[in-house]
Amino acid sequence: MRDLGALVMRSGAPQLHLRIAAALGLVVVGKLCGVIAPVMLGDAINSLGPAQQQAVTVGTAFVTFAVAFAALRLLAACAPYARDAIFTRVSQSTMARAAIESFGHALSLSLDFHQTKQTGTLSRVIDRGAWSTDFLIRSLIFNLGPTFVELILAMGVMLVRLDWKFALTAFVTLVLYAAITFKITDWRLSHRRELNEAENRAAGLSNDALMNYETLKAFGAEQRLVESYGRAMSDYVDASSRANGSLNLLNGAQSVILNIGLGAMTVMAGMAVAGGTLRIGDITMAIFLLSGLYAPLGMLGFQYREIRQGLIDMEQMVALQAIAPNIRDVDAPTPLPPASGQGAAIAFEDVSFRHDARSSGLLGVSFKARPGQTVALVGPSGAGKTTLVRLAMRLLDPQEGRVLIDGVDMRNVAQAELRRAVALVPQDVALFNDTLFANIGFARPDATPEEVRGAADAAELGPFIDGLPNGMATKVGERGLKLSGGERQRVGIARALLANPRLLILDEATSALDGPTEAAIQETLRRVRTGRTTLVIAHRLSTIVDADQILVLRRGRVVERGTHAELLARTGEYAALWRRQTRES
Repeated sequence: MRDLGALVMRSGAPQLHLRIAAALGLVVVGKLCGVIAPVMLGDAINSLGPAQQQAVTVGTAFVTFAVAFAALRLLAACAPYARDAIFTRVSQSTMARAAIESFGHALSLSLDFHQTKQTGTLSRVIDRGAWSTDFLIRSLIFNLGPTFVELILAMGVMLVRLDWKFALTAFVTLVLYAAITFKITDWRLSHRRELNEAENRAAGLSNDALMNYETLKAFGAEQRLVESYGRAMSDYVDASSRANGSLNLLNGAQSVILNIGLGAMTVMAGMAVAGGTLRIGDITMAIFLLSGLYAPLGMLGFQYREIRQGLIDMEQMVALQAIAPNIRDVDAPTPLPPASGQGAAIAFEDVSFRHDARSSGLLGVSFKARPGQTVALVGPSGAGKTTLVRLAMRLLDPQEGRVLIDGVDMRNVAQAELRRAVALVPQDVALFNDTLFANIGFARPDATPEEVRGAADAAELGPFIDGLPNGMATKVGERGLKLSGGERQRVGIARALLANPRLLILDEATSALDGPTEAAIQETLRRVRTGRTTLVIAHRLSTIVDADQILVLRRGRVVERGTHAELLARTGEYAALWRRQTRES
């Protein structure tokens, strides 16, 4: 509740404090009118009773009380609508703020976190947490809280106008009602959790399948995944049936208690009228008071369950926001030196890093790349090449040692500035479900159409784009599935070129290209390497024979380094790998 209150206060809604004060004032006015209205109706009926009064006097009193009753009922009915009109901007702004903060925090978390989370599940945590804020505000502040205030007011009226027995009867009825409701609802929470877990499993399976459509098609796994999804939905149906059965039990128990209480109070009022201690109008007042309390309490079980669920959903969102990102900017970041136009100077100084899920990682890696140089990384899978690249992009921070760019420790550089200085062309280029122009221009949103087209031409995409009916406005599909692997990689190269980075990282950037296209792209990459430092992960050694420095990694260590010619002359691991690839060719 403290977190919810803080969210409301930083929601940014216009006239925030005024809206909160007005909404709470309308809540109090509405409940006061709801309690006083039955009193007016009872007095109106009682005014008809004395036979000795003249008809005109009786009629005037009745009309006065009746009009007051109608006016108060109208105010009580309209107050919630006016409250919602005033407060909706606050509740919706709070929900939006919760979603924005959670989404932004999720994007700030480390690569390791996202690699261990299902995207669909994480998205639902954010959505449910944001929506729960609106529900909790409306239910706790504007429904349950005012209902208990109304109960206290109604009991006070009963004590003054009726008898303590009526107040006690109303109190006992509502206490029993609340106790039974909370008890059954707590029991039902386990069913609700099972329902949510089943829904999460089904949502996670469908998201994974749709995001990895190519993989499941390649292995003919459609039926297998449909069966897994069917089992998850079957679990959801079972959990939903149990949840609905327990809900029916709750509703039945509530109806029994409320009607017994209302019947008892009606009988007590009738006996009091017969005994001469109360008048007929007082019966109406008592029934209307209790009925007015029953109306909001009829949803108590639902609201209590949803409030508990809302608190669970919000707790998950708050727990997500409490996860501290591994990569954070320092309080006073150091700016990078102005770009020299020759590329960045990169230095790894005794860098070590080990993933939690691996037995080994990078161990004491040191090397330097002068501006404009090309450094190639080779080695078997698991040797640490990808980890080294992620350290160079500061997607990870070294556990020992440091990584420098232009003489500045990357940990002291603002991430936004560092990202502008480094660009990556991955082996598997991920594209947004948008146009070619949007995907290439993603690297620099302020780029002109001419600059975007220039980057596309530099990546040998010009003839392909000219052959499309919609040109640069062509949609590429989910994750770029409408394009071939080679076309996706060329879009990735164009995007990186548009960024004009100091450090260009190529993660086997031509692996999906055919021979002629690869040769053309390699020539393009040789041209664009001019004026920037390049870090290349290579499996085909023929693509890095002109590298200024080649690092051979094995089990996280640099076991050989030098130029292509120097490494061949040593007849070590690099030379053996070269001979093997040459023989295979």
